[in-house]
Amino acid sequence: MSGLKKFVMQGNLVELAVAFVMAAAFGLVVKAFVDMVMSLVGKIGGKPDFNSIQPGGVPLGAFITALVAFVILAAVVYFFVVKPYEAAKGRFSSPKEETAPADVVLLTEIRDLLARRGDVV
Repeated sequence: MSGLKKFVMQGNLVELAVAFVMAAAFGLVVKAFVDMVMSLVGKIGGKPDFNSIQPGGVPLGAFITALVAFVILAAVVYFFVVKPYEAAKGRFSSPKEETAPADVVLLTEIRDLLARRGDVV
């Protein structure tokens, strides 16, 4: 029983659960926004969706509706999530200091010690 408690209380599992719940809620917000934009696109085109387009009996309209919804969803996520996140990350994160690998640091120290002794030119 203690193993189960330890597993459930691990930070990664709790963080993953919170992320899943937040993603589901965010998905609903994005879907509502996409539906709003789709209805605006439909008003421009004269129809709220393209599902009724069936040239030769092929349901092409459903594909067009899904494609337009996907493009709008991708644009919403990119411009309202990814770009602001990258801007905030660039503004608030500290620049990474480039550090040499451990073997290079060790060889540099050996070189400097030998140079002080006079063995290396």
